[in-house]
Amino acid sequence: MSLQIAGTAMVPLPQRALHLPAHDLLLVADAHIGKAQSFRRLGVPVPGGTTAGTLARLDAALAACGALHIVFLGDLLHARRGRNPATEATVARWRDGHPELTLTLVRGNHDHHAGDPPAAWGVHCVDGPLLLPAAVQAVPAAPTAPTTPKAPTTATDTLPLRLALSHHPEPLPGAYVLAGHIHPAVRLGGRAHDSLRLPCFHFGPAVGVLPAFGEFTGMHVLSRGPQDRVFVVAGEAVRELR
Repeated sequence: MSLQIAGTAMVPLPQRALHLPAHDLLLVADAHIGKAQSFRRLGVPVPGGTTAGTLARLDAALAACGALHIVFLGDLLHARRGRNPATEATVARWRDGHPELTLTLVRGNHDHHAGDPPAAWGVHCVDGPLLLPAAVQAVPAAPTAPTTPKAPTTATDTLPLRLALSHHPEPLPGAYVLAGHIHPAVRLGGRAHDSLRLPCFHFGPAVGVLPAFGEFTGMHVLSRGPQDRVFVVAGEAVRELR
C-alpha cells in the first residue's frame, strides 16, 4: 500500500514504520528504548525483553523495504534511568550487525532528558525539523522555509512542498511535516469497554503522524478531520480506514 504526499511516495509498513522509497529512507517514531527498565527501577513489575522485541521489528521493517537510512523521529531513548549496560549492549550488538545503515535521530522531548545514545550505536543526532533532501545527508535545516505556499487541501495533494522530519507534529510553512510524539491510534467497535484500539498512521492536510514504534508504549486516539487519511495497523496488514 502506497500513497503520495508532497509529491513523494510513502509506504506505511505493518511494523509501524514509514518507508520513503525514493530516498531509501525508513522513518521510525517513538522507539522509547529502555522504558521497561525505567519502570522496573521505579518498582513497577513490567515484562522484560521489550528492547529485543523492538529491534526484531526494526529488522523486519528493513527486510521488507531494504532502506539504507533510518531516521528516528524522536524519543529513541525513554529516560536517563532506563539506560543500563545490558540494554545499551543489546542495541550495540544489533548495530554491529548493520554496519551499512546510516542512523539519524531527530531529538524529541525524551531524548533531551535521556541524553544522546552511546557512541557505539553510531547514531547522528540533530535537532529538527530536517528538510529533505537535507535529512538524508544528515544536515540540519533552517527552522522555516523561505516561502509560504498555500497549504494542501488534502493529505495527498502534490503541491511543491518539501518534507520536514520532526518529533513534534507542528505545522511548518512551506513543508509537509512527518512526526511522532502522539502515538496515534483508532478505536474500532462500539462502546468504550468492548472496543479495540489499534495503532495508526494519521495524515492530515499539513502534518502526518506515525504510530509509536516501541514494544512498550501507549496510544492516543485522535479525532479524524474530513480531509485526513488514516491507515490502521492490524497485525501483518495496513488498511486505510474508510
